[in-house]
Amino acid sequence: VDVRHLGRADDELLRSLIEKHAQLTGSARARHILANWDRYRTKFVKAMPNEYRRALTELAAKQREAA
Repeated sequence: VDVRHLGRADDELLRSLIEKHAQLTGSARARHILANWDRYRTKFVKAMPNEYRRALTELAAKQREAA
């Protein structure tokens, strides 16, 4: 299931949230993560409830059938 939030890929959304946090707070930690994005990106995980994933899978199947 291709799960996107606000039409954006997870990596893109996550990076933009960290960039915004760095900008608004001056966080040295956020700047460090962004400067080493390739290394830190793999340390983030996406938590998704099983029922939500199931619902998205069913929705995607219905959309494929309709196409």
